Amino acid sequence: MTELERFLARAEALLARIEPLLPAPVPATDWNAVAFRWRNHQGRGGLQAVARPHAIRLEDLHDIEAQKAQVERNTRQFLRGRGANNVLLTGARGTGKSSLVKALLNRYAAEGLRLIEVDKGDLTDLPDIIEKIAGRPERFILFCDDLSFEASEAGYKALKSVLDGSVAAVPDNVLLYATSNRRHLMPEYFDENRDARHVDGEIHPGEAVEEKISLSDRFGLWLSFYPFDQEAFLRIVAGWLAGFGLSPSEIEAARSPALVWALSRGSRSGRAAWQFAKDYSGQRGTAT
Repeated sequence: MTELERFLARAEALLARIEPLLPAPVPATDWNAVAFRWRNHQGRGGLQAVARPHAIRLEDLHDIEAQKAQVERNTRQFLRGRGANNVLLTGARGTGKSSLVKALLNRYAAEGLRLIEVDKGDLTDLPDIIEKIAGRPERFILFCDDLSFEASEAGYKALKSVLDGSVAAVPDNVLLYATSNRRHLMPEYFDENRDARHVDGEIHPGEAVEEKISLSDRFGLWLSFYPFDQEAFLRIVAGWLAGFGLSPSEIEAARSPALVWALSRGSRSGRAAWQFAKDYSGQRGTAT
């Protein structure tokens, strides 16, 4: 065996040992899907099609009519190529923020709307995601659910740049919709208010507060969600129970158990209403 043959044999053996350690190639994107998740493994990212997107409908969401109207109007403008804003949905937990975004996909997928869910840990990949979908005929909403940051996080800076701070323009077929329980996406502390200054009778926030506002301020449309009162909670319960096929008399009989359920959960949220309705109707053999 010549010196070259020995070298090639050793190289092939080395490659055979290294190959199992290398990341698998990124699968081709299934552009026939309507919903995707961005997945990053060992530095390689790709769009993973969601086989069964959430089937919730806009009409299933009760007592958030004003928020529905605004975000649906913005989404229709986006689909028609008109001016539209990135959207921040903030407020009480379980009030329909995430469900509203999923319901929009269900309503408008046939008109070319697509949804890409991006985890907070993958926000640094936003430029790669945008590059991948730029020029596509579909209209993409990048969906970031339950966002909350510390100022030092890399995802915080990446999101700021994509929203309104990068030299590269975001293509017109991309919007970002985010949900958070925090109005400014970051924790706020009482001590930060001590840095506020009074100038000619006006209040000027301190630098820490200004930094926190600067991220949420990059969203053109803010939608606030508030805790439901008792009657609103019962209306939501009734809506779900009717959808599960219960009769009006059965729905009326469910009022007291629904209130007990809410009391035990410490919440009159839409999520609690859905969970109660699913349990209550399931006991009667109607929920699936």
